[in-house]
Amino acid sequence: MNSSQRGVKGIGLVVHTGRPRAVAAAATVREWCAEHAVACSEIDVWREGQRHHAREEVDAAHDPDLIITLGGDGTFLRGARLAAESDALILGVNLGRVGFLTEVPAPAVDTALDAVLKGRFSVESRMLLTLRASCRLQVPQHMEPLVRTGRGPLLPPPRVRMECAASDDWGVAMNLTALNDVVVERLTRDRQVSVGVYIAGQLLACYSADALMVATPTGSTAYSFAAGGPVVSPRAEGLLFTPVAPHMAFNRSVLAAPDEPIALRVLKRSGAAAVSIDGQVRGLLNPGDWIGVYAARRRLRVVRLGPMDFYARLRERMNLTDAPAAVADGGAPPLWPVTTPPPDDVAHLAVPPRIPSDTNRPHSP
Repeated sequence: MNSSQRGVKGIGLVVHTGRPRAVAAAATVREWCAEHAVACSEIDVWREGQRHHAREEVDAAHDPDLIITLGGDGTFLRGARLAAESDALILGVNLGRVGFLTEVPAPAVDTALDAVLKGRFSVESRMLLTLRASCRLQVPQHMEPLVRTGRGPLLPPPRVRMECAASDDWGVAMNLTALNDVVVERLTRDRQVSVGVYIAGQLLACYSADALMVATPTGSTAYSFAAGGPVVSPRAEGLLFTPVAPHMAFNRSVLAAPDEPIALRVLKRSGAAAVSIDGQVRGLLNPGDWIGVYAARRRLRVVRLGPMDFYARLRERMNLTDAPAAVADGGAPPLWPVTTPPPDDVAHLAVPPRIPSDTNRPHSP
C-alpha cells in the first residue's frame, strides 16, 4: 500500500521533547506539512498533567493517516500505541541511542516525507500482542508512587473490549496492544513473584522470579534480550516467553506458535505483581489473578523506505565483534553481494533486492 492508494491527509507527531534535535526535527516536519497542505498535529502529550487513552489522543489529532515519531525506540513505542488504535501508518525518525525500530535519520526527514507523499515506500506488518485478564486492570491510587518510578503520570487503566464475551475461563478482554512485550513483575525488591506459566492451556512450570515476560519477535531485542532471551527476526511469528532471574535450573526462553496463548497466574502465596505493557505499568495482579497473552488480530503497519536491514542493525547496535581467531584468518566483506537472479531452487528465499546508490533516496540509519 502506498500514498496513492491511501492519501496522507494528516500527520500526527510524537516528539521526545527532552531532546533538542527531536524538537528541531519536529519543526522541519511542520514546515514540510505547511508547504504540502498536509494537516499536522502533535499528539500523545500530557494534557493537564494526565495521560490519556490512545483513542482520545488520536481523536484529538483528527485521526491522522500517518504517525511520525521523533526520538528513540521508546518514542516509537508511544507512537505504535496510537497507530495500532487507528490502523494508521507509522514512520520512526531515529534520534535515540539504539534505534532498532526507527527507520530514517533526522537529517533525512524531509526527504523521507517526500518519498511517502509520492508513494515510494512499502508497508511492513508487525505482530502485536493483546491480553485478557481475570479482572479489570488498574493501579490503586495509593500505590501509584510505588510503580511510577519517576516516569511521570501513569497511563490510565486499560478499557475493556465490550464487544468480546467474558467468562471465568477466558476472563475479560483488555483494549490493549503491545509491540514489544507484556511483563508480570515484582513490586518490591525483597520479594519475587511466584507465577504459574501455561502455554496453549498446559502448565509449563511454576516460576519464582523477578519478572516473567511474553514478547513479540520485534520485542526480542529489548527486555527479553537483556534477560538472556534469543534474537528473533521481526519477520517471524510467535510468542516468546522469557523469565527474568528465575530461582530454578530451567531459565531458558520458550517460543510458542502464534495461535498458542501464554497465560500467567500469580500463585496464592506470592506477592502482588505489576503488569507492564511496552514498559508502561497498566495494572496490578493479586495472588490468584491471571492474564492470558495472545497474538492480536490487528497489526502494526510500519513505513519502510528500503529493504529491511535488521541484521546489519543487530551487528551495529549490539557492537558485535569478530572472534580474534577469525580476524587472524582474514576479514569478511560487510555484505554478501548477491548480484545475479537467484536459481529456481532458492528463489523463495528472503534476500532483499539490491538498490542502486541514489543520493536523493532516504536511507535507513
